[in-house]
Amino acid sequence: MHSSFLDEIRNFFTRGSILARLIGINLAIFVLVSFIRVVFFLTNAPSAYDGIIHWFGVPSNPETLLVRPWTLISYMFLHFDIFHIFFNMLILYIGGRLFRDFLGEDRLTGTYIIGGLTGALFFILSYNFFPVFQQIKAISVAIGASAAVLAIFVAVATYMPNYQLPLIILGRIRLKYIAIFFVVLDLISIDKGNSGGHLAHLGGALWGFTYIYLLKKGKDPGKWLGIWFNALGSIFRPKPKMRVDYSSERPVTDEEYNKRRAAQQKHMDEILDKISKHGYESLSKEEKEILFKMSNND
Repeated sequence: MHSSFLDEIRNFFTRGSILARLIGINLAIFVLVSFIRVVFFLTNAPSAYDGIIHWFGVPSNPETLLVRPWTLISYMFLHFDIFHIFFNMLILYIGGRLFRDFLGEDRLTGTYIIGGLTGALFFILSYNFFPVFQQIKAISVAIGASAAVLAIFVAVATYMPNYQLPLIILGRIRLKYIAIFFVVLDLISIDKGNSGGHLAHLGGALWGFTYIYLLKKGKDPGKWLGIWFNALGSIFRPKPKMRVDYSSERPVTDEEYNKRRAAQQKHMDEILDKISKHGYESLSKEEKEILFKMSNND
């Protein structure tokens, strides 16, 4: 039973979609940290939990950051409470699925990580530049996936601004209006509490917008990061030298398989470009079927 459980976890991270892995990692860390918090509470050592937050949350003090560089990554997988992680994972799921369908899953990890890094940079620079933070900049830390998640959502909203997302009660709303709402909400909430968090969100949103701008210029700065993380996640996954082509019932080499995948991806990019310029309704029935099949292929 123990071995079976470990096998299920391994299969999840090696065979599951990148979006599922990101959500799974966030949830697993939240459960683990929450369990540790309860243990500290029961042993009458609640302050020890604060030590975990300060050890893995990104600090606004550059000197502290120099001795804790890992916090630039670890902070974007930590959450305060159930509402914090629920909202972030909900937006990540919605935005991540759209991002995967329109921009490809290979770009998802890079956008998440760089968006989180940009959010951390905004947080650190703001706390060391604006006078209002002078008294707390030495002890402040930020945690949460919000900057990374907002980078993904703003990216897909920038790429497909007129795509309509069905919302309960409100009906179908264009992505660009939802993204603008999130950004404006963070701007007007900076002086209402959690200033560092809202500033980090804006950093993530800025990267999402900038990323699509660069992508349309033919540059993909997050590609290398996505490739590296995908390779890291497939270390324990065996890769067969031969694949079976069921349409012809003959084995094909990895080179043939990769060429076929590249051709399919090129066709997919052409369809997405057509949607971006002329809208979803401009697609032919065949193109819609291809989009549906490929977007549901994890």
